[in-house]
Amino acid sequence: MPAAQAEPAAQAEPAAPETARTESTWRNVSRRVTARSRRNPPPAPDPDHPAPPADPVEEAPAQQTPEPTPARVPAPEPAPPSTPAPDPQADPVAVQPAKPVAPRPVVRASAADEVQDGPPCPRCGTPNLPARRFCRRCAAPLAVTAPPPKLPWWRTRWPFRRRVRIGGSGNALRRTIALVVLAALVVAGILLYPVGVSAFQDVLDKVRSTAPITPSLTSASAAVEGHPATAAADGLSNTYWGAPAVGDSVSFTFRTPFRLVDLIVHTGASADPEHFRQQARPLVLSLEVTASDGELHRKEITLNDQPGPQTVATGISDVVQVKLTVREAAGTGPGRTIALAEVEFFKRT
Repeated sequence: MPAAQAEPAAQAEPAAPETARTESTWRNVSRRVTARSRRNPPPAPDPDHPAPPADPVEEAPAQQTPEPTPARVPAPEPAPPSTPAPDPQADPVAVQPAKPVAPRPVVRASAADEVQDGPPCPRCGTPNLPARRFCRRCAAPLAVTAPPPKLPWWRTRWPFRRRVRIGGSGNALRRTIALVVLAALVVAGILLYPVGVSAFQDVLDKVRSTAPITPSLTSASAAVEGHPATAAADGLSNTYWGAPAVGDSVSFTFRTPFRLVDLIVHTGASADPEHFRQQARPLVLSLEVTASDGELHRKEITLNDQPGPQTVATGISDVVQVKLTVREAAGTGPGRTIALAEVEFFKRT
């Protein structure tokens, strides 16, 4: 018997853990139900429709045969935190406004330029895409056109510089104007040729040197005895050709034609001032120069009534003869002759 009683006691000992597990399971279930009831409270009872009486819940006996362990129920979701009630707003208090603070600049990384591969710009050399018409840097046109042909110099002058004319191309008018200008130049050249030659010769007279030339023959229309015409070209200033009256002339003939640059005239009986006024002196002479082709050049010379040389510029080419005629004289009177002391001629070398 004692052995038999010992076996049931030994077998009854493992029931204690099962009872403890059952109680913990019921506690968890009751907690879950309580949480759900708090979260979802039952609706308020309607006074017109009273709720039926609840079925009495039978209390489980203290000693109940343990049932199989139910599956593990997941932990209940935590209840959402309740929003705290806002505090009553406090009365506003006057505060001093703060100083405005400018926002600090934000440094942004610059975006890198896209690498564009294509023909370079003819102005700055920047590569551009083939589809672009203008450079993306300097805006220069990428399509380089050939420059127009350069116009000749005469097309830059009026009226030839006009490209388009009303009623035609204007070629006929330009040709007409060109012909008129050409004809005017030819006429001007013909008319101004002597003037141009004379101007050229005058320049040569100034840049080249001169030399004296002696006439091969000297003659006069009249002369006082002892004062022949040859005394006016003997190279001495104390001898003279004596003209009896106003209107007499003296001629100088040369062997070969030459360019008469100028001549020097000495008046009076002598270069000495004491003997200068002993005879009359010519004041106005008529100069007549004959060229080798027979052309005559006339010029009137006005002289000063004083001793010494007086230069007269002529500038006449191909001279073969020179004639001087007395037109006016000073100091004339009875027994007084018009004295022409010396005449010197100079040619261009």
